[in-house]
Amino acid sequence: MAKKRKLKVPKSIKIVVRAFIILFILLVAFIGFRYYRRYAIQSEQIRQAQLQREQEAAKLLRQKKAFIKKIGPIAREVDKSYDLLPSITIAQACLESNYGQSDLSQKYNNLFGVKGSNPNTSAVMTTKEFVKNKWITVKARFQIYDSYEASIRAHARLFQNGTTWNHKQYKHVLAAKDYKTQAKALVTDGYATDPDYADKLISLIEQFNLEKYDK
Repeated sequence: MAKKRKLKVPKSIKIVVRAFIILFILLVAFIGFRYYRRYAIQSEQIRQAQLQREQEAAKLLRQKKAFIKKIGPIAREVDKSYDLLPSITIAQACLESNYGQSDLSQKYNNLFGVKGSNPNTSAVMTTKEFVKNKWITVKARFQIYDSYEASIRAHARLFQNGTTWNHKQYKHVLAAKDYKTQAKALVTDGYATDPDYADKLISLIEQFNLEKYDK
Protein backbone atom coordinates (compact mmCIF):
# COMPACT_ATOMS: atom_id res chain seq x y z
CA MET A 1 0.00 0.00 0.00
CA ALA A 2 1.44 3.33 -1.00
CA LYS A 3 2.26 5.84 1.72
CA LYS A 4 0.40 9.13 1.70
CA ARG A 5 2.60 11.95 0.69
CA LYS A 6 2.62 14.98 3.00
CA LEU A 7 1.71 18.24 1.38
CA LYS A 8 4.69 20.46 1.39
CA VAL A 9 3.80 24.06 2.27
CA PRO A 10 5.87 26.47 0.29
CA LYS A 11 8.39 28.40 2.31
CA SER A 12 7.02 31.71 1.07
CA ILE A 13 3.57 30.94 2.48
CA LYS A 14 5.10 30.06 5.85
CA ILE A 15 6.85 33.40 5.91
CA VAL A 16 3.64 35.24 5.06
CA VAL A 17 1.70 33.37 7.78
CA ARG A 18 4.37 34.09 10.36
CA ALA A 19 4.48 37.71 9.36
CA PHE A 20 0.68 37.91 9.60
CA ILE A 21 0.73 36.35 13.09
CA ILE A 22 3.44 38.74 14.22
CA LEU A 23 1.56 41.72 12.81
CA PHE A 24 -1.66 40.55 14.47
CA ILE A 25 0.11 40.22 17.82
CA LEU A 26 1.66 43.66 17.40
CA LEU A 27 -1.71 45.13 16.46
CA VAL A 28 -3.39 43.60 19.50
CA ALA A 29 -0.53 44.84 21.68
CA PHE A 30 -0.78 48.32 20.17
CA ILE A 31 -4.54 48.50 20.68
CA GLY A 32 -4.12 47.21 24.23
CA PHE A 33 -1.44 49.82 24.93
CA ARG A 34 -3.57 52.63 23.53
CA TYR A 35 -6.53 51.51 25.61
CA TYR A 36 -4.42 51.21 28.77
CA ARG A 37 -2.82 54.59 28.14
CA ARG A 38 -6.20 56.25 27.61
CA TYR A 39 -7.57 54.59 30.72
CA ALA A 40 -4.50 55.63 32.73
CA ILE A 41 -4.82 59.25 31.54
CA GLN A 42 -8.53 59.38 32.32
CA SER A 43 -7.97 57.84 35.74
CA GLU A 44 -5.26 60.39 36.52
CA GLN A 45 -7.48 63.25 35.36
CA ILE A 46 -10.31 61.99 37.58
CA ARG A 47 -7.89 61.63 40.49
CA GLN A 48 -6.49 65.13 40.00
CA ALA A 49 -10.01 66.63 39.72
CA GLN A 50 -11.08 64.83 42.89
CA LEU A 51 -7.93 66.00 44.68
CA GLN A 52 -8.57 69.58 43.59
CA ARG A 53 -12.17 69.40 44.80
CA GLU A 54 -11.02 68.05 48.15
CA GLN A 55 -8.40 70.79 48.47
CA GLU A 56 -10.93 73.48 47.59
CA ALA A 57 -13.44 72.02 50.05
CA ALA A 58 -10.79 71.91 52.78
CA LYS A 59 -9.79 75.50 52.05
CA LEU A 60 -13.42 76.62 52.12
CA LEU A 61 -13.99 74.82 55.42
CA ARG A 62 -10.94 76.54 56.93
CA GLN A 63 -12.29 79.92 55.78
CA LYS A 64 -15.68 79.19 57.31
CA LYS A 65 -14.16 78.12 60.63
CA ALA A 66 -11.89 81.18 60.66
CA PHE A 67 -14.90 83.45 60.17
CA ILE A 68 -16.83 81.72 62.96
CA LYS A 69 -13.80 81.94 65.25
CA LYS A 70 -13.58 85.67 64.52
CA ILE A 71 -17.21 86.63 65.17
CA GLY A 72 -18.05 83.96 67.77
CA PRO A 73 -16.60 85.78 70.80
CA ILE A 74 -18.14 89.08 69.62
CA ALA A 75 -21.60 87.55 69.34
CA ARG A 76 -21.24 85.90 72.75
CA GLU A 77 -20.26 89.20 74.38
CA VAL A 78 -22.95 91.29 72.66
CA ASP A 79 -25.91 88.90 72.82
CA LYS A 80 -25.73 88.22 76.55
CA SER A 81 -27.35 91.63 77.15
CA TYR A 82 -30.12 91.21 74.58
CA ASP A 83 -31.82 87.86 75.30
CA LEU A 84 -30.39 86.46 72.08
CA LEU A 85 -28.54 83.21 71.54
CA PRO A 86 -25.04 83.70 70.08
CA SER A 87 -25.43 80.50 68.08
CA ILE A 88 -28.32 82.06 66.18
CA THR A 89 -26.46 85.32 65.57
CA ILE A 90 -23.38 83.47 64.30
CA ALA A 91 -25.45 81.22 62.05
CA GLN A 92 -27.29 84.25 60.67
CA ALA A 93 -24.01 86.01 59.94
CA CYS A 94 -22.64 82.89 58.21
CA LEU A 95 -25.75 82.48 56.10
CA GLU A 96 -26.42 86.10 55.24
CA SER A 97 -22.83 87.17 54.54
CA ASN A 98 -21.64 83.86 53.05
CA TYR A 99 -19.13 83.53 55.90
CA GLY A 100 -17.91 87.08 55.44
CA GLN A 101 -17.34 86.68 51.69
CA SER A 102 -20.23 88.81 50.41
CA ASP A 103 -19.49 92.23 48.96
CA LEU A 104 -21.72 93.82 51.57
CA SER A 105 -19.78 92.31 54.47
CA GLN A 106 -16.34 92.83 52.95
CA LYS A 107 -16.88 96.43 51.85
CA TYR A 108 -19.22 97.68 54.57
CA ASN A 109 -19.01 95.16 57.47
CA ASN A 110 -22.75 94.57 57.10
CA LEU A 111 -23.20 90.93 58.11
CA PHE A 112 -27.00 90.76 58.14
CA GLY A 113 -28.16 92.69 55.11
CA VAL A 114 -29.49 95.55 57.24
CA LYS A 115 -31.14 98.21 55.09
CA GLY A 116 -30.32 101.90 55.41
CA SER A 117 -31.92 105.19 54.37
CA ASN A 118 -29.31 107.85 55.00
CA PRO A 119 -27.15 108.27 51.85
CA ASN A 120 -24.22 109.31 54.06
CA THR A 121 -24.22 106.06 56.05
CA SER A 122 -25.52 103.58 53.48
CA ALA A 123 -24.78 102.25 49.99
CA VAL A 124 -26.91 100.90 47.14
CA MET A 125 -26.27 97.26 46.25
CA THR A 126 -27.98 94.37 44.46
CA THR A 127 -29.62 91.65 46.52
CA LYS A 128 -32.07 88.75 46.21
CA GLU A 129 -35.40 88.65 48.01
CA PHE A 130 -38.10 85.98 48.22
CA VAL A 131 -41.30 87.64 47.01
CA LYS A 132 -44.56 85.94 46.02
CA ASN A 133 -43.06 82.45 46.20
CA LYS A 134 -40.04 83.21 44.03
CA TRP A 135 -36.59 84.79 44.29
CA ILE A 136 -36.13 88.16 42.59
CA THR A 137 -33.10 90.46 42.21
CA VAL A 138 -33.56 93.99 43.48
CA LYS A 139 -31.45 97.04 44.29
CA ALA A 140 -31.61 98.40 47.79
CA ARG A 141 -29.75 100.71 50.14
CA PHE A 142 -27.78 98.96 52.90
CA GLN A 143 -26.29 100.28 56.11
CA ILE A 144 -22.53 100.81 56.40
CA TYR A 145 -20.72 99.76 59.63
CA ASP A 146 -17.16 100.42 60.72
CA SER A 147 -16.68 96.92 62.14
CA TYR A 148 -18.23 93.48 62.55
CA GLU A 149 -18.94 94.32 66.18
CA ALA A 150 -20.94 97.39 65.19
CA SER A 151 -22.97 95.26 62.78
CA ILE A 152 -23.66 92.62 65.44
CA ARG A 153 -24.66 95.25 68.02
CA ALA A 154 -27.07 96.88 65.58
CA HIS A 155 -28.46 93.45 64.80
CA ALA A 156 -29.07 92.77 68.50
CA ARG A 157 -30.72 96.17 69.03
CA LEU A 158 -33.10 95.46 66.16
CA PHE A 159 -34.56 92.47 67.99
CA GLN A 160 -34.62 94.29 71.31
CA ASN A 161 -36.26 97.48 70.00
CA GLY A 162 -38.46 95.96 67.31
CA THR A 163 -39.55 97.93 64.26
CA THR A 164 -40.84 101.50 64.02
CA TRP A 165 -44.35 100.16 63.48
CA ASN A 166 -44.20 97.39 66.08
CA HIS A 167 -41.83 97.53 69.06
CA LYS A 168 -42.79 93.97 69.98
CA GLN A 169 -42.16 92.62 66.48
CA TYR A 170 -39.67 90.03 67.71
CA LYS A 171 -41.25 89.04 71.01
CA HIS A 172 -41.18 85.33 70.13
CA VAL A 173 -37.50 85.55 69.21
CA LEU A 174 -36.63 87.16 72.56
CA ALA A 175 -38.76 84.67 74.46
CA ALA A 176 -37.11 81.59 72.91
CA LYS A 177 -34.70 79.69 75.14
CA ASP A 178 -33.10 77.30 72.66
CA TYR A 179 -31.69 77.74 69.17
CA LYS A 180 -34.33 75.67 67.38
CA THR A 181 -37.19 77.65 68.86
CA GLN A 182 -35.43 80.95 68.24
CA ALA A 183 -34.64 80.02 64.63
CA LYS A 184 -38.30 79.24 63.95
CA ALA A 185 -39.39 82.40 65.77
CA LEU A 186 -37.37 84.48 63.29
CA VAL A 187 -39.71 83.27 60.56
CA THR A 188 -42.82 83.56 62.75
CA ASP A 189 -41.97 87.16 63.64
CA GLY A 190 -41.33 88.10 60.02
CA TYR A 191 -37.57 88.61 60.12
CA ALA A 192 -36.86 86.41 57.07
CA THR A 193 -38.72 85.97 53.78
CA ASP A 194 -36.98 82.69 52.97
CA PRO A 195 -39.36 79.85 54.02
CA ASP A 196 -36.36 77.57 54.68
CA TYR A 197 -34.52 80.15 56.79
CA ALA A 198 -35.00 78.42 60.14
CA ASP A 199 -33.91 75.02 58.82
CA LYS A 200 -30.78 76.55 57.30
CA LEU A 201 -29.82 78.17 60.61
CA ILE A 202 -30.41 74.98 62.58
CA SER A 203 -28.32 73.01 60.09
CA LEU A 204 -25.41 75.47 60.39
CA ILE A 205 -25.56 75.47 64.19
CA GLU A 206 -25.40 71.68 64.31
CA GLN A 207 -22.77 71.40 61.58
CA PHE A 208 -20.31 73.72 63.35
CA ASN A 209 -21.43 73.04 66.94
CA LEU A 210 -22.29 76.71 67.44
CA GLU A 211 -24.37 75.89 70.51
CA LYS A 212 -21.11 75.97 72.50
CA TYR A 213 -21.22 79.78 72.27
CA ASP A 214 -24.54 79.78 74.13
CA LYS A 215 -22.96 78.39 77.28
